[in-house]
Amino acid sequence: MHTDLSPVIAATAQWLLRAYPASGGALADALCEAQARQAVTVAARLRYPTPMDVALLGVAGPGGSARLDWITGADGATSADPDADAWRTWVDEVLASWAACLLTDPALAGPAVVALAEGGPSAGTPVEFRRLLAPDEADRRAAALLRHPDLVAPVASLHHAQLVARLDPGQALVA
Repeated sequence: MHTDLSPVIAATAQWLLRAYPASGGALADALCEAQARQAVTVAARLRYPTPMDVALLGVAGPGGSARLDWITGADGATSADPDADAWRTWVDEVLASWAACLLTDPALAGPAVVALAEGGPSAGTPVEFRRLLAPDEADRRAAALLRHPDLVAPVASLHHAQLVARLDPGQALVA
């Protein structure tokens, strides 16, 4: 069992990159990947904040990409080699949804990184997540599809309410 979230972060970021690819060459691919990884990392640290949460994820598993593939229409695009798609079992649907929310809504990304910073010195700093929080023009061009609110809406809307609730735990319940 892994003691960190790196396999889930890597697989979920890979799924986002395949679903919403960069355009413009190798540099654009790298910039898009950096943004996806930063968003998924923030989402993962929010979703699984303690070692116990990470251990439970290791026992239960992240769930895989089947529903996400179906929503985006990529469910029939699997490889003939079953081992080539094994990474898809490490995709976490909630993390993909939260990352899509963070990439398309700066009003959520800022508070999400602040929530991490409040979690302790190893939680992360805004500088670490610069490409997520303050993308420059090259970042925006590289991740045009990944940051397009209308294109990622089907994925982002899956668990948007949970992310909002996680970022505002003091919110009063309305009956």
